[in-house]
Amino acid sequence: MEYRRIGQSGLKVSQLCLGCMSFGGAGGPTHPWAMDEAAARPFFRRAVEAGINFFDTANAYNHGASEEVTGRALKEFARRDEVVIASKVGLSMGEGPLQRGLSRKHIMEQIDGTLRRLGTDHVDLYYIHRLDPDTPFEETLAALDDIVRAGKVRYLGASSMWAWQFVKMREMQLANGLAPFVAMQNFYNLAYREEEREMIPYCISEGVGLMPWSPLARGFLAGGRSDSAPSKRAGEDNLRSKFFGSPADLAILKRVQGAADRLGISAAQVALAWVMGRAGVSAPIFGATKLEQLEEAIRATEVRLDDRTTRSLESAYRPRAPMGHA
Repeated sequence: MEYRRIGQSGLKVSQLCLGCMSFGGAGGPTHPWAMDEAAARPFFRRAVEAGINFFDTANAYNHGASEEVTGRALKEFARRDEVVIASKVGLSMGEGPLQRGLSRKHIMEQIDGTLRRLGTDHVDLYYIHRLDPDTPFEETLAALDDIVRAGKVRYLGASSMWAWQFVKMREMQLANGLAPFVAMQNFYNLAYREEEREMIPYCISEGVGLMPWSPLARGFLAGGRSDSAPSKRAGEDNLRSKFFGSPADLAILKRVQGAADRLGISAAQVALAWVMGRAGVSAPIFGATKLEQLEEAIRATEVRLDDRTTRSLESAYRPRAPMGHA
């Protein structure tokens, strides 16, 4: 397993991050396809055995259940000082106007809840999950700086937004001596590359690490899997068909499957290897609901795509409307 710095920060993470949205559910309110704790434990054990030290969850994943499962599993299978735990704030945690957003009140309450559920005194990387249109940037950034100074958070990150919004927030942080965002968790894969226009060049220029989410395009790019049956998530995730499946997307999938056949690996491994090989990428976030999917991803860390294959994969892309910010 290769370890990479998050941008220009001193934090080093495995080149693959295990996304924990699939854990802590079994009929939960936000991700009903997620598995229960007993089913989730083998994923954490195998990830740690393979050298993965980076784990990504969020308070909103089944209203904290993912954080609880993640915290207990990592306490069992790893030492706290050997893993990097990331969580997020901003999405809904329940009914009512005070249960979401990036106000000082919500951030302060949610970081304490996250730490309690994870069973730790700090989070290594804390993202704002999406922007809050009802809270001024100044309020959000000051609150984030306060939880860093309080020792509850080590590093800050942000997730999908327009590049100008991210630039503005970081310039406000730097101008006012506030803890800056060192990571961007953006929507990026072979079938969605609009981030290459502004967000990715900016992050590379400024030393911000990229943590792409959905590197397999919500499973679309794993179309060549040999799994005997689709996962529960694949059958219930209605965003997959909403985002992907156009003729242009199918042309990309055909290239991915062709490369997989030529290299003797799976389509998922081709798509993951492409993301891991992009400039500025520290670690894509990979979620799994089957252990064989996790094994595929681990093996993908050893795949290096040659220039000819890369050009073939990329040349099928056609511009599309931006998405993933909402």
